[in-house]
Amino acid sequence: MLGKGRRVGARTERRGGGEGLRSFIASDGARICYRDEGRGIPLVLLHGLMAHGGFFREQTALADHFRLIRIDLRGHGASARPGERPTIERIAADVSGLVEALDLHGTIGLGWSLGATILWHVLAGAAAGRFAGAVVVDMTARVLNDEEWDLGLSAEACAARTAAIRADFASFAAAAGQAIFADPSAEGTRELAAYASAEFARNDPATIAALWESLVGQDVRALLRGIRHPTLIAHGARSSLYGEDTADHLVAALPEARAVRFDRSGHAPHLEEPDLFNRTLRAFAENLRTTQATNI
Repeated sequence: MLGKGRRVGARTERRGGGEGLRSFIASDGARICYRDEGRGIPLVLLHGLMAHGGFFREQTALADHFRLIRIDLRGHGASARPGERPTIERIAADVSGLVEALDLHGTIGLGWSLGATILWHVLAGAAAGRFAGAVVVDMTARVLNDEEWDLGLSAEACAARTAAIRADFASFAAAAGQAIFADPSAEGTRELAAYASAEFARNDPATIAALWESLVGQDVRALLRGIRHPTLIAHGARSSLYGEDTADHLVAALPEARAVRFDRSGHAPHLEEPDLFNRTLRAFAENLRTTQATNI
């Protein structure tokens, strides 16, 4: 059943703290920061590598209908701590723990890129029953290609990214912040791309290197078969990372999924086409509600 929530926080986009920032103590004692805004269906937002909860700033327009839980994932934003070497599994445990601590039910999980891999682990774990649906934004089931898989990145591309993170993180982060957009130099995107580059560069290189290594080692194809949650696959038609065939694979692999293409977007349709993205989310949630009511 889709859940309800209460207004708990206030909007803020400052990376390292500020009004509205709340925290949760994970099972290993780490402090995980998040913002809790709005009223309605719980929507847990999981960002991509090097980003933070502020990258969902356009989705705060949904606070009239959703209770928005914007997490700074371990190693990122206000949750970053010196010397951390996070893994996908550890972050998934953090997210599951927070969902349980907030006693959320009927939740929609939204995972962008790295966040989608984390979400799949959550939906395959003990907290799965607290979720009613999922939204996956421009991600693949396996990042590293091999002889039998070509819907991710080549071994050479993965190795080059690893080397760039370790050799010149500032340049790598700046380039990555531009590359998530279909046209970073466009008048309506230039400022946003500059923001992404600057925020990416504020991360600790060793932390990002460790998490990138964990991500490249993931293969969630077996997990997908057991995830029964209705899922919306949001694909940027101009993504520099994943093609439409990647979205098609997820639709076929997940028991209950459909894809929506954002024609003007790259890797970040929630930022590049926010109004359409938000309308799509509202429609997905309404369809879940209608379907559940019919099945009662």
